[in-house]
Amino acid sequence: MKIRQLEAFRAVMLCQTVTRASEMLHISQPATTRLLADLEESIGFALFERVKGRLYPTVEAQALYEEVQRSLAGVDRIARAADEIRDLRRGTLQIAAAPAIALSFLPHAIADYLKTRPEAHVSLAVHSSRTVVDMVIGQRCDVGFAILSMSRPSAHGERLISTRMVCALPAGHRLCALETIRPADLAGERFVGHPRSVESRIQIDALFAAHGVELKRQMETQVSHAICAFVEAGAGVSVVDALSAWGYRGTGVVFKPFEPSITTDFALLTPSQRPAPLLLKSFAAHVRAFALAQLGPSVVAE
Repeated sequence: MKIRQLEAFRAVMLCQTVTRASEMLHISQPATTRLLADLEESIGFALFERVKGRLYPTVEAQALYEEVQRSLAGVDRIARAADEIRDLRRGTLQIAAAPAIALSFLPHAIADYLKTRPEAHVSLAVHSSRTVVDMVIGQRCDVGFAILSMSRPSAHGERLISTRMVCALPAGHRLCALETIRPADLAGERFVGHPRSVESRIQIDALFAAHGVELKRQMETQVSHAICAFVEAGAGVSVVDALSAWGYRGTGVVFKPFEPSITTDFALLTPSQRPAPLLLKSFAAHVRAFALAQLGPSVVAE
């Protein structure tokens, strides 16, 4: 049995005449008749009684029709699924991302992307940037987002966005009155920062040293979201990446522009040997556009 034969059988059962069934299938009447004859030959019994040029379904045809309906409904679902995959409305994405982008920004970007793709499925794993790179190299995800400087794109990686870091202050702090915070303004303030293993720590230390400002470090944590929570709790001030600042929902932190500018590069990485899902290109474009729309002035112009 062939699917086309079953479709011809279903069409005749629904339309009750070969003429209307042929119109439904967009084929000629002889072609429909041939498909029915081939099906009857294949299954070994008659499906219709032919009386004065009309077809009357047999009892056996009625019994078979129920099974054919169920089977072709499954075929129709497969066809619809294929259409949705081709039109980027269905598919899966396995994402690995650093906390700075995964804990706040990406969930909003993903949710916005899925609004028009109800059949798509996204998995988000949160790891350090170093682990994200390892996962991409090891082909263990479809795409990785990491804090990584990339001056020029490669075949399997490119800069997603570059953002200016901002100063995080407890609400009501005396420095909240300033439009822009500079290194000298933070002299003598308790400072919450990243540990030495994080690249931004090296950038911040170098900048403050260049301005002759010694930071009073009392607390450290590797996740920017936790730094913001420390600041909100009144533990000190800090300088954090713009994505973490955008996503922090606490009301006890005020974020101010910081000068001289320190930039954070977020890279989009794809495995070299793992086939890229059809959704990936449109998803990457959506994330970049979403970042530009949401972060505005914090994004460094290319």
